[in-house]
Amino acid sequence: AKSLISEVLIEESILGWKEYELEVMRDKNDNTIIICSIENVDPVGVHTGDSITVAPAQTLTDNEYQQMRDAAIKIMRAVGVETGGANIQFALNPDDGRLVIIEVNPRVSRSSALASKATGFPIAKFAAKLAVGYTLDELLNDITKKTPACFEPSIDYCVVKIPRFNFKKFPTNPTQLGISMKSVGEVMAIGRSFKEALQKGIRSLEVGRFGIGYGPKDLSQTADNELINFIQKPNPWRLYYIKQAFEQGYSIDAVYDLTKIDRWFLFQINQLVEFAKTAELTPASIRKAKQWGFSDIQLAHLLNSNELTIRQFRTENNIQSTFALVDTCAAEFVAETPYYYSTYETESEVIYSSKKKIMILGAGPNRIGQGIEFDYCCVHASMALREAGVESIMINSNPETVSTDFDISDKLYFEPLTFEDVFTIYEREKPEGVIVQFGGQTPLNISKQLEEAGAKILGTSSTSIFEAEDRKLFHDILVELNLKQPKNGIAYSAEEAVTLANTIHYPVLVRPSFVIGGTFMDIVYNDHDLTAYIKKVKTINTKHPILIDKYLEDAIEVDVDCLADGKECIVAAIMQHIEPAGIHSGDSACVLPAYSIPKHLLDELEVTAKKLAKRLHIVGLMNLQCAIKDGELYLIEVNPRASRTIPFVSKATGIPWAKLATKVILGASLKDLNIQQKKLNYYAVKEAVLPFNKFPESDILLSPEMKSTGESMGIDENLDLAFYKSQVSAGLVFPKSGKAFVSVGDKDKKSIIPIAQKLVDLGFTLVTTQGTCYALKEHNINSIPVGRISDGKESILDFLKQKDIHLAFNTASASTSNKDEILIRQQLVAMQVPYSTTIASMIRTVNAIEAYQKQDLQVKSIQEFIRS
Repeated sequence: AKSLISEVLIEESILGWKEYELEVMRDKNDNTIIICSIENVDPVGVHTGDSITVAPAQTLTDNEYQQMRDAAIKIMRAVGVETGGANIQFALNPDDGRLVIIEVNPRVSRSSALASKATGFPIAKFAAKLAVGYTLDELLNDITKKTPACFEPSIDYCVVKIPRFNFKKFPTNPTQLGISMKSVGEVMAIGRSFKEALQKGIRSLEVGRFGIGYGPKDLSQTADNELINFIQKPNPWRLYYIKQAFEQGYSIDAVYDLTKIDRWFLFQINQLVEFAKTAELTPASIRKAKQWGFSDIQLAHLLNSNELTIRQFRTENNIQSTFALVDTCAAEFVAETPYYYSTYETESEVIYSSKKKIMILGAGPNRIGQGIEFDYCCVHASMALREAGVESIMINSNPETVSTDFDISDKLYFEPLTFEDVFTIYEREKPEGVIVQFGGQTPLNISKQLEEAGAKILGTSSTSIFEAEDRKLFHDILVELNLKQPKNGIAYSAEEAVTLANTIHYPVLVRPSFVIGGTFMDIVYNDHDLTAYIKKVKTINTKHPILIDKYLEDAIEVDVDCLADGKECIVAAIMQHIEPAGIHSGDSACVLPAYSIPKHLLDELEVTAKKLAKRLHIVGLMNLQCAIKDGELYLIEVNPRASRTIPFVSKATGIPWAKLATKVILGASLKDLNIQQKKLNYYAVKEAVLPFNKFPESDILLSPEMKSTGESMGIDENLDLAFYKSQVSAGLVFPKSGKAFVSVGDKDKKSIIPIAQKLVDLGFTLVTTQGTCYALKEHNINSIPVGRISDGKESILDFLKQKDIHLAFNTASASTSNKDEILIRQQLVAMQVPYSTTIASMIRTVNAIEAYQKQDLQVKSIQEFIRS
């Protein structure tokens, strides 16, 4: 059922074998090159997207590597790849050396991005040129500008890719890794050795770790059963448990027997553990530590010191990082492109210019709540700097992003976004300042530290950022400006939380302070639910309070993006959410322009944005999130930085807002920019793409906690068709007819009546649960009733198994869903049935189906819409 060609493939199990990939390119003249070899640290059984990988391969014999090369070239010829790259995956039996081919991707793959960034060889770019007729010997290497592209890249450093996971967002799913990919992002690190690259990669992940261990999240003495469990089963924390096992005396062979991770990698990790036991505050020891990737925070932890003391000791003893070029040819030819990584050697290859220069901090690894949208802003910032004749310096660690292409910025540093790594580059480059507002929360987290150390933050000041993020200061500003927000407060203990929630009155929205992507946000309806929530969050104290807001039920949520120059402010877009307030803005569909908000409220939103921009002295972008309830406007929060909606707004309006914001940060006024806005005569709809098919044990109901891992956009003169296009793009293809399953909670029984009637009018047959069936019958709407799953009689599961349900509308029966409901929703995802779980999206869905029945979708380029 899941196969596009209705086949099942059965293969011999090769679990535990060593896994490798080759990135290969071939042209029409049979010039074939191996761009990069990649080795998975995890053995076969963990999806390559979830595995730690290393380039070049570290544990192959020359004979084994030549066998792979020969096989890859034969495959390229046999398959007939003549216009670009291919990715070939191999497995090697560590016991007898038997080599098998796992799969061939005759296209660019996820690994192609990694291989391109690891070698400096732009695979997709050259593949495009081969596709239009060029051959590899006719193309020049982009980095050396001298050698032809048919010269195989050769690298004299080690690259490590580490995936990032968000299992906290899906607490009901097992955290074990397997053959279905679950990571939501990745980082890449470059070092002169595997040890250095591995430790840099770990601190790039932004998970509170600064290397393999020896930091704030370090494991302590661990019971054998826990160690064995976390080492034997692949999971995101296995690396740290392996390190702990070596700390507790496990041998390399013992860990190998549990993991099947090649002994060479285990030996490298064990060396880090053994060194940590002997580390001391001497020049020789500290130099070796830095060469092996230890951060200052790790050394401070090991030596009972602090980060500043370690930094001063290194300065006094001239133990400073050097920067090496990524040059594709192991320094055999001079690199023309400044693409750098840090290491600890005797000489640096950076050439520092005397031009005016500005540093841009990227967003680091994708995660739920912070993804590729911030990379978009960083790229546009770099483009704006180039247009202004200013040297752009990009720092980022994500191989999937455009900002880490070596030709986007004047200089690229592939480095972790930690204070130590960023400030080291700042000290060497001496830029005019740093732009932190385009990289999401990542740069904001270190902006205060950078400023205290002497770095200049460009655009909105760190003081303004703090005023917008600090709960009390922001409340005082809203009082000063006479702006409303939902009743709220801060609780520093469980008792305070219960008292406060009763004062505000349930339902309330609860969240820990300073969260990204709505982590641990929830709506609670009574004391029992609130107490259970506090137990789940665990930490609540003076440093980590809980924020409690009155939840505005059935309110319309609105996003406002604007650009300010410190004096004037221009509203870029007012976007109306389809889902009600209380569902995270990153998971809600939204429409530009707003489709049902009266003009006086649109005017009030604009005035509110301008008041706040002026009061907070915003220089650059700002995002407001508001709710409209009973005709009243409430402010939910303000983000004094680029928001995740900026790419959507820019594409929908044809105005490059991130680029314009950069010009404002450089000193241009809004008057200078002369931005020409016009009323849109079409609708753009942004829809979230949700990963529930990868987390089958999760409930698919939307909540204040963000879960989407991507988004799509639909555009059309007709709102309903624009919505339909956004759904199709997000993977939900609504039918024109068939059976529709409808089951809603008591609070939604009244609202579902007109929706159900319209479905019947459109020709759908309704299948309903008993309660919904009775509610519809009272309004003369017929449906086929089904029993409860738990009763063991015919239920909706029988219809789903027979593929006899083509559309589903379902809401929770109460604040806490029962097992039957969750199982039904899980099956909707498993059976790929398009669904809606809010009344608002159901209304839009039936309208979209009606419009689609009357009119086929028209194809038109976005440029045509913008010009119209």
